[in-house]
Amino acid sequence: MHIRFDVPADPAYPGRVAAALGSVRLRRYRIIGAVLAVVGVIGVVASRAFASGVRVSPLWMAIALAGVLSMAYPSWVRWRARRRSGRYAVEGGYDITDDNIMMRSGSESGGIAWDGVAQVRDSGEFWIVYVGRMPATVIPRRLMSAEDAETLRAFMTERGLLPPR
Repeated sequence: MHIRFDVPADPAYPGRVAAALGSVRLRRYRIIGAVLAVVGVIGVVASRAFASGVRVSPLWMAIALAGVLSMAYPSWVRWRARRRSGRYAVEGGYDITDDNIMMRSGSESGGIAWDGVAQVRDSGEFWIVYVGRMPATVIPRRLMSAEDAETLRAFMTERGLLPPR
């Protein structure tokens, strides 16, 4: 297998990559935020129902507010990444073989050996490549030909990196 394709200098592309990687890394903030918001609301309701001279509502309201802010944090991070990413737009490309994924962006290049890849997850327009438990890079499917995308999908499925459809 040898797949090669270019990445144009699109100002929106780095923002989409940041959003894809950020959604994976920032998911825990939404979960923790939801738990905090629920606990805070339950605390506010319980403190009002069983108020016996001691007011603990400000504590519960602060917990609920922290939960809401925690749920909003990933959206804020993605918005900032998209806003700032326009200046990072440079031409690049991918060269994917049976042994590794080579990426180049502007004057820099790097690669990941397939032996080091723990898993690959599908996230719409990208395949997110994990090294260990951390997302390391993305492979943009929409920039590949349909035949190359299907070949790469079959390769990753055969290696057990991507679940079958």
